[in-house]
Amino acid sequence: MNREVETDPRPRMSVKLAYWFSDVSVPGRGNLMVIPGSHRTNWLDGPPHRDVPWPRPEGAIEVQVNAGDVVFFDRRIWHARSDNLSPLTRKVVFLGYTYRWLTIRDEVGGLPAQPWWGSLNPVQRQLLGGAGDGSGDHAWGHDERTTPLYAELRDRGLLDPSYPPLKP
Repeated sequence: MNREVETDPRPRMSVKLAYWFSDVSVPGRGNLMVIPGSHRTNWLDGPPHRDVPWPRPEGAIEVQVNAGDVVFFDRRIWHARSDNLSPLTRKVVFLGYTYRWLTIRDEVGGLPAQPWWGSLNPVQRQLLGGAGDGSGDHAWGHDERTTPLYAELRDRGLLDPSYPPLKP
């Protein structure tokens, strides 16, 4: 997405949430490392390959949080992990939130081949990245007649036809 959006700086298209299972309340534990204010630039010098050692970018800080803490940040902020110099195993879950018209970013290929996939209802398949029938202008379409979640909301009386984004 970054290479395709031709503005400077790029618009905020998504945010991230990091839920920490490990204590990274001190530096050197594989902490999330960020460069404050870096969302205002589209470029950061870095190594030519991942296996080339590179100095820490100027202004980078290690976010220090306790197990159970959540960090919410704009994905445009340049971020990476710091080196884990401790004996602890760093455990964190990152979740990305974006506009629903953007397609999935994670590799979910092979899901339909899983034995349990056939037991899911259409809404569950949609929420797990199943592309539905491909109608409309994104993977599931915007038409309440062809999108599983719209149909489920309509059937439960939860689809408000006066709300403009829900109008086909």
